[in-house]
Amino acid sequence: MIYLDHNATTPPATAAVQAMLNVMQSAWANASSQHGPGQDSKRVLGAARATVARVLGCKTVEVLFTSGATESNQLAVRGLLAAAEPGRRVLFGSVEHSAHLLLARTLAASGVQVDYLPVLPDGTLDLAAASALMGPDVALVSLMAANNETGVLMPTAEVARMAHAAGALLHVDATQLIGKLPFDFASCGADAVSLSAHKFHGPKGVGALLLRQGTPLVPQTPGSQERKRRGGTENLPAIVGMARALELLGDVSLEAERLSALRDALEAGLLQAIPVTHIWSRDVPRLPGTSYLRFGQLSVDVVLQRLDKLGVAASSGAACSSAGSEPSHVLTAMGVGAEEALAAVRFSLGCTTTLAEVNTLLAQLPPLLAPQLQPELTTI
Repeated sequence: MIYLDHNATTPPATAAVQAMLNVMQSAWANASSQHGPGQDSKRVLGAARATVARVLGCKTVEVLFTSGATESNQLAVRGLLAAAEPGRRVLFGSVEHSAHLLLARTLAASGVQVDYLPVLPDGTLDLAAASALMGPDVALVSLMAANNETGVLMPTAEVARMAHAAGALLHVDATQLIGKLPFDFASCGADAVSLSAHKFHGPKGVGALLLRQGTPLVPQTPGSQERKRRGGTENLPAIVGMARALELLGDVSLEAERLSALRDALEAGLLQAIPVTHIWSRDVPRLPGTSYLRFGQLSVDVVLQRLDKLGVAASSGAACSSAGSEPSHVLTAMGVGAEEALAAVRFSLGCTTTLAEVNTLLAQLPPLLAPQLQPELTTI
C-alpha cells in the first residue's frame, strides 16, 4: 500500500508502541496513589510531561494531558470563555476543523456571540477582515495553525498581536502543524495550543493542551488531576507513547524539506500528465506534505476508486467528514463552487512516503483516469 493520508492519521512509531507496552507492564498503578507503585507511575508521568514540555518549548506546568485535539479545543474555548467577562464575543476561523465549527455553532445556539474570520480565495486568512472584527468586546480568538485540507498556514503570530492588542486571548489548534513544521510554544504568541498524538506517530486517544502559565481556565471536567484543570485518571501508557513520539521527530525542518520536494514532484507530474488538474493554494505557504487538488471536475468517488485499485490510500478531505456528499466547507469558504469542491482529492505525504512511491503513482494513475477525463482533455 502507498499511504498518502498522513493528515488523517499517521502510523504509530515502533518505539512509541514499545514504550507504551513497557508502561502497561511496569507502571500500571494509579499515579494519584500514595503507595510505592503509585509513586513510580507518578514519576513516569512527570518524566513524560517534562519530555513534552522540552520538545514543544513550554514549561511542565503548561502541559495539560487530554484525550486528543477535540477535547483540547473544547477545554480551551469553553474554559477560557468561562473565565472571561460574560457577554463578550468569540472569533473562530471560518475553515476550522468540522468538529471545532460544531462547537462554534453550539456556543452560538446557547447565546454566545460568535463571529467568523473569513479566508481569501487562495485559502489564506483575510487579515484585513480579521482586524476589522477585533475589538474590546472580543474575549477569545480560536484559529487553526494549518488547515487540514488545503495545508494552508495561518498567520497565528499576527493574529496573536491583533488579539492581545484588543484585550483578547488566542487559542491555536496546532493539530496539523506539530510534527510537520518547527514549533515553539514560548515564542508562538498563543495563550493556548491544542495537539493530538496520532498526527505525529503517537497513539490515538491522547493529546494535550498547552496553556500559558497564569492564564485563567475554568475546568470542564472537575477533578484533582492535571493541577485540578482536567479530572480523570491519566492514560499513562498513551501519554508516554505521545512523549516518545515527540522525541523521535528529530529535525522537523529536514523532513519538511524532503516532503516539500516530493509534493512538488507529485504536483508537477500530475499537471504534466493531466493538464486539467487544478491545485488549490499551491502558491501560498502550506504544510510540506499536503496537496489538495481536483482532476477537472471528475467526481472524487471515481478518483478514490481508481486509487484504491492501485493500492493508494488518499482522502476526499478531512477524514472526519469525508464520507458525506456535501462539498468541503473549507473550499466553500474559499468561494469554490459545489461541483468543483465535490471533485477534491487530498494527498498528504509523510515519513513513509518515498520518491519511488510518487513515481509509481505518476506512472499508474493518469492512464486509469484518462477515459473518464477524455471530454475535458479534448477541450483544453
